Amino acid sequence: MKLAILDDYQRVALSITNWSVLEDRLTITAFDQHLGDLDAVAEALLDFDVIVVMRERTPFPGALLERLPKLKLLVTTGMRNLAIDMGAAREQGIDVCGTQMLGYPAAEHTWALILALAKQIPLENESMHQGGWQAGFSSGLRNNILGILGLGKLGAQVAQVALAFGMRVQAWSENLTPERCEACGVTWVERNTLLSTSDIISIHLVLSERTRGLIGPKELALMKPSAYLVNTSRGPIVAEDALVEALQRGTIAGAGLDVYAVEPLPTSHPLRAARNAVLTGHTGYVMQENYAQGYGQAVENILAWLSGAPKRLLN
Repeated sequence: MKLAILDDYQRVALSITNWSVLEDRLTITAFDQHLGDLDAVAEALLDFDVIVVMRERTPFPGALLERLPKLKLLVTTGMRNLAIDMGAAREQGIDVCGTQMLGYPAAEHTWALILALAKQIPLENESMHQGGWQAGFSSGLRNNILGILGLGKLGAQVAQVALAFGMRVQAWSENLTPERCEACGVTWVERNTLLSTSDIISIHLVLSERTRGLIGPKELALMKPSAYLVNTSRGPIVAEDALVEALQRGTIAGAGLDVYAVEPLPTSHPLRAARNAVLTGHTGYVMQENYAQGYGQAVENILAWLSGAPKRLLN
């Protein structure tokens, strides 16, 4: 049988955990480049029996799964992957298993982006490397207002750091209650109030039909001209064209983005030219500890499946 490991951008999958326990049963191939559109993925993976995917980098809709007749096991890092059609996989007899991932990397990355924006780190770093000195003009965090969209596990972690910085924190989501906010030491507010009064807005919502395009032209227009928008959740929660326009026109001060509507982000995308945007390539979860756990449990899942007792089955 053949095993494919997809989207190994850092070329670390084969070295970060022990795959040798599978080598007598499976021939292993790691792909370090994104395979492309549905046709390209179908062609490249036609002969594989087992596929390991890193989060949602490569979608597996029903139209792709039906073109992979040999596929019998699909392992995703994480215990949720909205890019896999679970129902179609079950109909075709494909087991889908997940892995547990660490619960804090995205919260840490959120603060990396916030601090980079507020303290003008990219600008100052570039200036220093080019021989300059004090190129920017940073702002403080104390007494400023952080608005959090989504006060789940990640949003609550982000809130705790903000409180430690002496910030005032307010939050909103469709089902968020004042009681949950009080338990986290933050203030519940209406969505438009959060948008219009926050100095920094950070998104921690799950992508769904309710949240897709939640931050569009009207919402961006409500933000302060001095405010920053940070998104480490999912790209489509923000209307990307509207955000590009807001950054180009300077109607908001800037944005810190780790996620995009299309990933990898096209090289010609206008966000890449926005000097008031701090961009990372969906690296909020790209940590040695996270990869070691994810790929390590992927090996466990494959061994269990080979023995006839799948672990962490998602479908």
